[in-house]
Amino acid sequence: MANALGIEFLDTHGKTLNQGGGELSRIHKIDISKMDKNISECEIFIACDVTNPLTGSQGAATIYAPQKGADKEMVLQLDENLKHFARIVKKQLGKDIDHIPGAGAAGGLGAGFLAFTKALLLPGFEIVRRETKLDDHVQWADLVITGEGKIDDQTQFGKTPMGVARTAKKYGKKVIAIAGTLGEGYQELYNLGFDAILSVIDKPMNLREALIVAPELIKRSAHSLMRLYLLGF
Repeated sequence: MANALGIEFLDTHGKTLNQGGGELSRIHKIDISKMDKNISECEIFIACDVTNPLTGSQGAATIYAPQKGADKEMVLQLDENLKHFARIVKKQLGKDIDHIPGAGAAGGLGAGFLAFTKALLLPGFEIVRRETKLDDHVQWADLVITGEGKIDDQTQFGKTPMGVARTAKKYGKKVIAIAGTLGEGYQELYNLGFDAILSVIDKPMNLREALIVAPELIKRSAHSLMRLYLLGF
């Protein structure tokens, strides 16, 4: 992203570094002289659904690198590399990006936006809520239905269904969530505003089968849900 904006990362010999997390430890200088000048005039809002900082136990490398195939040694090295990157940014650009919530989003892209632009990190749901005028729609609704592919204990941390549920509860509305599958700890959401949580799976099947018939599964679940709703459950 930084390279696309015209920013160059140089080693101790003034040579441009290659891309990738492995190169971060070799950064000696950040050259912003070729950066597009229009960027400084842009108002940038970042839709960020996580609160992970750049480094540390909840940082980009620790949380997300294993999902991409990194082993323990790689994670430790990547975390050190990101710490070095943060130190260089603070020293040369005067911006402390390391421990800001959301800086670790997308492998550290959040930190990159904070370092090189006048970006503001905002919960993704809040941007969507504002742009769709969700509150206006919820106020006149009798029932609010939301959902996602998998609902579990992580849904409460910035996920769209949680934002929808909170908005609905602000206006005293009932909230039902429909999910492809229910994961560990989904029951916790009943204490956070959800009135009912349903899975579309109606018989044993693997993920591939479920994806193929997903539209029909959703249709059936919605049909059953509304029949229950009309019964006054």
